[in-house]
Amino acid sequence: MTRPPFDAPSPEDIATVSRQLGRPARDVVGIAARCVCGAPTVVSTRPRLSDGTPFPTFYYLTHPAATAAVSTLEAEGQMPGFAALLVGEVAEQYRAAHEQYIADRESIAVVDEIAGISAGGMPDRVKCLHALVGHALAAGPGVNPIGDLALERSAWSPLVCECVPEVSTVSTSAEAS
Repeated sequence: MTRPPFDAPSPEDIATVSRQLGRPARDVVGIAARCVCGAPTVVSTRPRLSDGTPFPTFYYLTHPAATAAVSTLEAEGQMPGFAALLVGEVAEQYRAAHEQYIADRESIAVVDEIAGISAGGMPDRVKCLHALVGHALAAGPGVNPIGDLALERSAWSPLVCECVPEVSTVSTSAEAS
């Protein structure tokens, strides 16, 4: 479990996240969850991007295998089933997860344009399983019930490394000759 304040991400973390995303990582304030091998799995992103854009998605799932597994759940049409669970105790836990999400983000910066907004459809809908799983991985089990359930139903596990080995782009002197 990782909550703000975070240690600053290392240059290696930022390079890894950029490779994971296939684009430069933006405004990362910390690594909120890691693979068992230590690679970033979830980043925390500044609530206002450096270009001034409000960014409500504080916990952002970056691990390619995790992202693919969660995309499969969405493609299978599982979101309405998750949404149907938002009654009684589950609804109360989901609202508490929403409030924690906002508190975590606001511990970094308060952005008026996104006040009261968390991510993934919280607290009343299930809109983006990627955001909910990212929050579940960052916050730990038992905080986000829908994120926990989506993670449980996915084909990916945070306990098994599925990171793609890095291919070096630096040639040795023997290779260069």
